[in-house]
Amino acid sequence: MTAPTPPRLRVTAWTFTVLRRCYPGEKPWDVLQRAVRMLADADGHLTTDGHIKTGRPTRRQP
Repeated sequence: MTAPTPPRLRVTAWTFTVLRRCYPGEKPWDVLQRAVRMLADADGHLTTDGHIKTGRPTRRQP
C-alpha cells in the first residue's frame, strides 16, 4: 500500500508573487509549510514540541 498523495493547493496571483519575489530560490511548498506551522503555533494549536494539540478547540473571544 502506498501513502496518500497530499492535495495540490491553488494559490492566488498575489500569493504566488510574494513567494516568487520574497523567497527566491526556495520551493514554494517549503515556504508555505513553514508559514502554516508558524500560524498554527501562534494560534496555540501546537504543543511545545510541535505536535498538534488534541481535544476540543476553544473559540476566540472578539
